[in-house]
Amino acid sequence: MGQTDVLSLQWEELVDQKLGKVTIAPNVLVTIVQKTADAVPGIARLSERVPGVKRFLGLHTVGQGVEVNVVDDRVSVDVYLVAKRNIDLLQMGRKLQHEVSRAIQDIVDMDVGEINIHIEDIATELAARPDSCGEKVR
Repeated sequence: MGQTDVLSLQWEELVDQKLGKVTIAPNVLVTIVQKTADAVPGIARLSERVPGVKRFLGLHTVGQGVEVNVVDDRVSVDVYLVAKRNIDLLQMGRKLQHEVSRAIQDIVDMDVGEINIHIEDIATELAARPDSCGEKVR
């Protein structure tokens, strides 16, 4: 029996024992979604507020641009964002759905119900133009 076999057996023995409870704060789910969104190309930023906050039976948490609901140990997420210009919005939205689902399952091992992406706006950068006095007008 190799060393990895011994480690594997020891781990299985620890898992079989009742060691206590692991509790994950609701804001952890919001943070996971926010950090995941930051890493997806095409997102300029998350929206400042979540419009029309809803209340369900179960766990309900809101953070900047993210609303998370947990009902019957199943996570549902709404992400409100501003997208960058000149990107495929549908592709970006699907990528974000996939990445958020994967992150929640990998990090906290919870089932994911639905992930709704709400594209609130497209980021625009107003180019400064000189006026007649040579000053920039915004």
